[in-house]
Amino acid sequence: MECTIRWAGRSGMSFIAETGSGHLLTMDGAPEGGGRNLAPRPMEVVLAGTGGCTAYDVVMILRKSGQDIRSCDVTLKSERAEKDPKVFTKIHFHFTVHGRNIRHSLVERAIKLSHEKYCSASIMLEKTAEMTHSFEVIDEANPIPEQAAA
Repeated sequence: MECTIRWAGRSGMSFIAETGSGHLLTMDGAPEGGGRNLAPRPMEVVLAGTGGCTAYDVVMILRKSGQDIRSCDVTLKSERAEKDPKVFTKIHFHFTVHGRNIRHSLVERAIKLSHEKYCSASIMLEKTAEMTHSFEVIDEANPIPEQAAA
């Protein structure tokens, strides 16, 4: 895997990343750090990438388990150290899975497998951050959410 980061110019703190797969991603700093708030901060991108990594795993695992999954959202809430390096110290993942007749136990299993075996990003971040998980399943045939902690 490869990525090239280019500073977008001398008048700010924007950077453009070009990924090995040929995609572009812009990042910017906070105004107090010389940025113009035109794009996500680099650490927001790390958090978003972690959410994307685990959501991908959960969807794939549920599909392979024969579940009729219609959508999957994950909201991450994090805390960071107050002093440099300002690593993540806590990350909570809340999954919302929509579908028909989704088995609660399979969602719990998918989240566990992602965080213990497949999601490289969350496995790396757990070296500094306490990870917690919760989820809710919304059955489109009976739209009362079923919530649980994973």
